[in-house]
Amino acid sequence: MSKKCELLNIGAMSGNKVSHSNRKTRRRFLPNLKSISLFSEALGSNVNLRVATSTLRTINKYGNIDNFLTNYRFNKLTVKAQSIRLKIKNKLQAT
Repeated sequence: MSKKCELLNIGAMSGNKVSHSNRKTRRRFLPNLKSISLFSEALGSNVNLRVATSTLRTINKYGNIDNFLTNYRFNKLTVKAQSIRLKIKNKLQAT
């Protein structure tokens, strides 16, 4: 299982660990991923995802998963998120 957010593709970054003597060694900064179930009102069901906590804060800012996916930039979303977005938009247009 990769260490990437399933909505915004946030992954591991690399950098330097700097000791007290100022020696630099490479290290990885892993994202804080949580397995979460978000309820989609448009689909009427839960969506199970592995999401970074920074993405969760953004979802809370938009109100819910439906508003986040429909209003967020399409090219920044992952393929899985784009497919969920299309399902939500089709359901909203049908009603």
